[in-house]
Amino acid sequence: MTHRVGTKGQVVIPKALRDQLGIQPGDEVSFSRHGDHVAVYRAVHRPHLRGRFRGSDLTAQLEADRAADRVRESAP
Repeated sequence: MTHRVGTKGQVVIPKALRDQLGIQPGDEVSFSRHGDHVAVYRAVHRPHLRGRFRGSDLTAQLEADRAADRVRESAP
C-alpha cells in the first residue's frame, strides 16, 4: 500500500489498517520512528492523576516520614 503525502503533511491511514487497529474517526494516534520508517499506534489514554489521592492521608504520612527523617538526621 502506498499513499501520497498531501501539502499539509497528511496521509490517509488505509481502511484495512484502521479496522485491524480499531482506529475510529476522532481517535488519537501516536507516531514513533524506527530507523527509516514510522509506526502508527492507537493512542492509549491513561486515567488522570489529578485528585487520585483525594481523601487519603498521603500528605500526613509524608509529613510524618519527613519529621522522623529530621529526628534521625539530627541525632549524633
